[in-house]
Amino acid sequence: MSSTLLALLAFIPILSAAVLLVGFRIPAKKAMPISFAVTVLIAFTTWNIPADYILASTIQGLFITFDILYIIFGAIVLLNLLKYSRALRVIREGFTNISEDRRIQVIIISWLFGSFIEGAAGFGTPAAIVAPLLVGLGFPTFCAVIIGLMVQSTAVTFGAVGTPILVGVRGGIQSPELTAELARSGMEFSEYIQLVTTNAAMMHAITGTLMPTLMVCMMTRFFGKNKSWKEGLQVLPFTIFAGLAFTIPYFLTGLFIGPEFPSLLGSLIAIPIVVFAAKKGFLMPKNTWDFDTEKNWPKHWIGTLNVKLNSKENTKKMSLAKAWTPYLLLAVFLVLSRLTQLPIKGWLSNVKIHWNEILGTTISASSSPLYLPGTILLLSGLITIYLHKMKREDVGKAFGESTKMLLGAGFVLIFTIPMVRIYINSGANPVDIPGMPIAMAEWVAGNVGEVYPLFAPSIGALGAFIAGSNTVSNLMFGLFQFGVATKLAMPSFIIVALQAVGAAAGNMIAIHNVVAASATVGFLGKEGMVLRKTILPTLYYILVVGILGLILLS
Repeated sequence: MSSTLLALLAFIPILSAAVLLVGFRIPAKKAMPISFAVTVLIAFTTWNIPADYILASTIQGLFITFDILYIIFGAIVLLNLLKYSRALRVIREGFTNISEDRRIQVIIISWLFGSFIEGAAGFGTPAAIVAPLLVGLGFPTFCAVIIGLMVQSTAVTFGAVGTPILVGVRGGIQSPELTAELARSGMEFSEYIQLVTTNAAMMHAITGTLMPTLMVCMMTRFFGKNKSWKEGLQVLPFTIFAGLAFTIPYFLTGLFIGPEFPSLLGSLIAIPIVVFAAKKGFLMPKNTWDFDTEKNWPKHWIGTLNVKLNSKENTKKMSLAKAWTPYLLLAVFLVLSRLTQLPIKGWLSNVKIHWNEILGTTISASSSPLYLPGTILLLSGLITIYLHKMKREDVGKAFGESTKMLLGAGFVLIFTIPMVRIYINSGANPVDIPGMPIAMAEWVAGNVGEVYPLFAPSIGALGAFIAGSNTVSNLMFGLFQFGVATKLAMPSFIIVALQAVGAAAGNMIAIHNVVAASATVGFLGKEGMVLRKTILPTLYYILVVGILGLILLS
């Protein structure tokens, strides 16, 4: 079979999902079971993958589905507890005190707080936290989902305390070929990883500085009363300032410290700087921008998450610090649980549910429930119940509403994630042909030649679109990118860095990230609408990074 035909067949499962979701606007609950069936059919007929391997991959996918649903549930529970404890109104008023301008609120909540959560936890957690928080503050649900997904860009490569580099890149490129190259150049493996880190941080810093501007402009253009890009650009001085406040310490951390802390330190340094500047009116616009009144919003902007707050509620007894304490504790717990210097990470991650060699295959699956952000979200929720002295009936309402919302997401993800695992595991086939992702990537590499750096980020984004993870994309395509760089006589660490940055951008359109973010705010069934919007910042990111790659290698 020709490489072109193989690549085309490998592309069909992705194409089917995209056409159904975006083209025909079919809800994910219908589109993803069809795409799952298409993937199984192609895996069985073209790649000759035995039925037991397909079933084992499905079971492996269900383990991952549990992890994602657990995070979603924890995020929804925490938000609902804050709603019923009346803390959400206090938080909302606190942001109004910083600035009533929604454009400024997006920068502080999404770009800065969201990047901090990404740096601490990663794996889709920022969207699961930011999207419902924005809805609670009065943003249209559709807008909140898009902005929540856009968070998952610049901070992602160094998210979860550097996991996409330390696990994804490191595990993806370790090979005899790399060992031979390092021996020839007299370089240590740690030095190679640092070169990847430095180049990825530099490319992200340049490209990501404009992300706050893009977030604001997309909000004013698609959700403003006047549908105006100009209203977003009115805050350009402040958005550039907020972008640099994060990306400068982010880049310096990657350059001088390593991959663990760029996102964490970048956001921790930027948050007080940007909040202080906003309170002082530094570079702030003269006018204040807000959404049109809710009664004028189109119905498709609104989800089923009910966080309407009664204006007559008495919130004077709760301080802003007390209202924010659950989220602050969440951030602290996430960081403490991710630091390898502390024993907490080992304690939590050693509690595992695992199934080795599923159904006699080489495929294994495991889950560490205590280590998942879902546990920390629920812990923060339990502390909220005590700290805010909540009534039993309010706690029951919060958990009841959260459980109901979880059911819709569960149905979609039990097809989406197994489809992804079958796709990724297709390399283990008896006919000795490349797996589906590699078949597509090899076709691209073989047909673009010297301009390959322009396309390298797209390969990373494709992996993230399929797998919903920067880390997994790096594991899938890291060695492939290294091999292409070697064939084209290009510095491999730059191509691998392009892979890592592109994979971060791909998180904005990853199907199960879209489903997970939508689920937290009751927006399931409208995933196609979300993808049609988030593809815009994704294309911006991979195009700019690709051009940077060409410049670096020219």
